[in-house]
This record gives sequence, structure tokens and C-alpha cells, in this order.
Amino acid sequence: MQTQGHPYDILRWYLDAGVDETIGEAPVDRYAALQRAQQVRAAAAQTQSPAPQQRPGAPGPAPVAAPVAGAAVPGTAAHIAAGCATLAELRIALEGFEGLSLKHAAASTVFADGNPEAAVMCIGEAPGQEEDRQGLPFVGPSGKLLDRMLKSIGLDRSTAYITNVVPWRPPANRKPTPDEVAVCMPFVSRHIELVDPQVLILFGGAAASALLAKAEGINRLRGRWFEFNSPGLPRPVPVLATFHPAYLLRTPEAKRDAWRDLLMVHKRLTAGRH
Repeated sequence: MQTQGHPYDILRWYLDAGVDETIGEAPVDRYAALQRAQQVRAAAAQTQSPAPQQRPGAPGPAPVAAPVAGAAVPGTAAHIAAGCATLAELRIALEGFEGLSLKHAAASTVFADGNPEAAVMCIGEAPGQEEDRQGLPFVGPSGKLLDRMLKSIGLDRSTAYITNVVPWRPPANRKPTPDEVAVCMPFVSRHIELVDPQVLILFGGAAASALLAKAEGINRLRGRWFEFNSPGLPRPVPVLATFHPAYLLRTPEAKRDAWRDLLMVHKRLTAGRH
């Protein structure tokens, strides 16, 4: 008679087999979610593109068709985000945004922490309970670990800037849904444009798949350089994804890989100083 293994052994077997994400009870079409996020980003880019100047005496522009679904019409996240010229305006816009029901279940709009003039911008998934209570990203146990991770490469909250893809805590600390991420993406893109960092670090699978527009799990995305492009940036920003500190607290053996990822960031930053 075969006996059942220890739950830890079963989880270890899944990790060794390449399983790096938990699956909920309801199916999620991640490709459709990515397509929605790309449509939102394209709509935001359209609102920021300057209109061509018309020559005197030239015929007027041809009639424009009605906007399709996902276009940046007034009142949408893409339209609101595009109109923000400063971080202060972006924060006020998020605090007044009513386009996501998730906001009404949260105590705070968790905007950002750290130095907006820093070279490194860190982006996580969404606030947890302690972040929601304090109104700051990455506090509590995961925040303390993030501070130690940054310190290991010579950074702290005065030399890094920290935010999340979703600024409101999902109920019961669940992961944000693809639809929730898609709604927030115009604000995240504008946030990155206004900070204009030298390097982006994405913590966790939700942040990585949203900003890189890729369906792979974090185990396949981490440890590789990508680029983030947006119309309001003077040049593409190098991006590196790694494990979320909350995951590292649950899976200490993954800290070795996260350390390697941070060394890649440190190497990139120091190379830029020479």
C-alpha cells in the first residue's frame, strides 16, 4: 500500500517539475488579459501623441470614426493618467479614480514611497493588510525583507522609489485579477514616465507579466533583462524581474536566485557610472 508523502515533499516535487504558479478554481484566460492590457497601453499612447499641425489653407481633417472599445475617452484611466503632468497630480487622480470597485474595499490608496529622483524604481503587485493600514508600499515582514534586499546592493528608501501595479489592497490579500491590473496599467505606465528611472525592478509574477506583457511565470521571467517602452519616456528603461519578498518569506531556498538577480541590477548601475 502506497503512503502519502509529506505536503512539503509534494510541493518540492511540483517546483522541481517546473510548476511555479498556483491555479485557482476558475480558469483565467491570461492571453485575453494581456491583450486588454496592451489595448489600454496603446490607447494611452494615442492620447499622448501630439496632433499634427495643419498648414494654412489646407483642407480640414477627415472625419474620425467613433472610438472603439478601450480607446482613451474622457473619464477613462488612460485619459486621466495621460493628463497628469506631475507625481502629485497622478496621486490625486488615483485617489479620486472611481473606475475600479476594488478601491472601495480598501482603507488607503497606496501610492509610493522612497525617492522619486532615484535611479531605481521597484514595482510590486498590490498592497497587503499592513500596507493598506499605513498607506505605504512594502511595509511589514515583506517590507523589511525588501529593505534588506536593497541594502545588499547599497540601496535604501532614500535611493530607491517603490510602488505597486495596483494601489488598492485586494480582499484577503489575494492576487489582483488580470482585469484589475489592466485597469491600473495606464496609471502605472504614467508613473514610470514621470519618475523616468534608470532601472526597473519588478517583484512578483503579477507585476512582471503586466509590465512585460508576457504570460510566463516569474520563474521563467526572472534573471533576464527586458525593456519597458512608453511614449512619455526619453528612451526604453531596462527591466529585471525577480521574486516578491512575500514569496521569499515562504520559500527561503529561492533567496539565492533573488540575490543573483539583485547582483545583476548592481552590476548594471555601477557600469553606468563609468
